[in-house]
Amino acid sequence: MLTFYYSPNACSLASHIALEEAGAAYEPRRVDFGAGQQKSADYMALNPKARVPALVTSRGVLTETPAILVFIAQSFPEARLAPLDDAFALAEMQAFNSYLCSTVHVAHAHKVRGTRWADEESSFADMRRKVPETMSACAELLETHLLKGPWVMGEAFTVADPYLFTIVQWMKGDGVDLAAFPRLSAHRANMAERPSVKKILARESAA
Repeated sequence: MLTFYYSPNACSLASHIALEEAGAAYEPRRVDFGAGQQKSADYMALNPKARVPALVTSRGVLTETPAILVFIAQSFPEARLAPLDDAFALAEMQAFNSYLCSTVHVAHAHKVRGTRWADEESSFADMRRKVPETMSACAELLETHLLKGPWVMGEAFTVADPYLFTIVQWMKGDGVDLAAFPRLSAHRANMAERPSVKKILARESAA
């Protein structure tokens, strides 16, 4: 049995959906960031990064969304959530997920996590002002070059799709005009109709 730690409105949504798509047996555990639970002694012992997601497996704890997503895909090959028999295509999927993790998520974080990079309040304000520009630039790259469509990798749904869905969910709040990105909007709409997505969104929105 896997144990999955998540927080609503966080990047952990991607792995949460992927676990459901895989048909995995897992126990979901919510981490209450509002109450500072991510910094509790118990959680820090599990994940000293004090972030989500964290996946407890029989071999240890995994963190970081791209790592957890590919672990899920490889652990449940019958679900066909990655091109496991094609080394190049698998690397392409990993490159996509890495871009979301290392560039897009970081651009988003400048809106509310400015203390990671600076100390002056004026710096935080400047970072917030920049977010609509940087996130829109990321959306443009995703729309025109990286999303093969209708799913990230083309015709086959993979673990990259819940990750893109998670990121696109943030974009309106980041000042991105999603109407300017019809392919991203269509992907988001297609994802929203999947039973796994409906189930996980309902779970994460519950009190």
